Amino acid sequence: MAKPVITVTAKKVSASTSATADEPVKTQATQAAEEPDVLSEPAPEPTTKAELIDLYRTEPLPLNNSVHSKELEKVAAQRVAMYQRQLRRTELFYTAEPALRPTYLVQELKSQFIEHQRFEMVRALDQRSLIDLDKNEMMWQQLHIVDDLIADILHYMPAQQPVGWQLTSVNKNHLKLPTVGRLRDQERIADQGSLTSYVLGHFGVMSYTYDRAYFIGHVVGYLFCCYFLAHLSIAYGVTPLPEKTVANYKYASLETAKMVRLLQGLDVHCKRRVYQLAILCARLSCYRLDKHVEKLLIAEVNEFDKKQQIAHLDALLNSGIMPEMPDMPDITDFINRSDQDDAS
Repeated sequence: MAKPVITVTAKKVSASTSATADEPVKTQATQAAEEPDVLSEPAPEPTTKAELIDLYRTEPLPLNNSVHSKELEKVAAQRVAMYQRQLRRTELFYTAEPALRPTYLVQELKSQFIEHQRFEMVRALDQRSLIDLDKNEMMWQQLHIVDDLIADILHYMPAQQPVGWQLTSVNKNHLKLPTVGRLRDQERIADQGSLTSYVLGHFGVMSYTYDRAYFIGHVVGYLFCCYFLAHLSIAYGVTPLPEKTVANYKYASLETAKMVRLLQGLDVHCKRRVYQLAILCARLSCYRLDKHVEKLLIAEVNEFDKKQQIAHLDALLNSGIMPEMPDMPDITDFINRSDQDDAS
């Protein structure tokens, strides 16, 4: 019986090949080390006015519509990190030396607010001066009133432990709060990227994910949201934020009866100031400006007198003669009629 032959083949591995094999491992380790931690270090105390203002200039978080558990955990960590930055920024602002604080911070940040950017867009679209934007212009020029109202509210509002609410408004971010994680649309809003988020930042922390807003803070923030949406006739709902919804952040989840107690503890003067602040922000809101854009769109569609064109068409069909067309369409009459319809 023949013995089996065992063949052993030796392969020499060069140093370059070995290095190439190890390279993916090193690359992954390097990427893991370079990936920024979601929970970043708290912001240092500003030493100049410019450094304090820079705390309010941020970039929007990237869109993340994944529903995988790891991605959801990452989004939850991003939300908590955002809340910590918001809280830290507010603490630094109110504990900073008076010389470092701008006289009116809201005026310094006006250009980054999405409401002001939308206002500039509408004004550029209104080439024929069909919409009365003088009141909006006046309010933007006197935006310092926002800081005056906030200061008065802070003077009268009582101390309170943070309370959490979740707010829905027809599946849209009408309050333009900073976005994190999943979104129904592609509109990403940066922290302090809107006038409403600037206002609410003085009373608590906030964010928006997919179809609802989260607010954790003082009850005056709850009042502001209700007054804002009600003035714009936007359907909304507010419910307590369950305690475990936002992990690693302390807040209370109160029932309706306890919410009534909190509101009863507010001075009526404080409520009035919150209402005035909400109405001012609602008048400058993107929702109100979008209504102006819709009116401009309708005006462009109805640029001519339709009844007149029907009469001209009938004349052409009956006599074969095209009546003379007016040189300039009177679109202003249509706008005036539209305003009268809205008033009625």
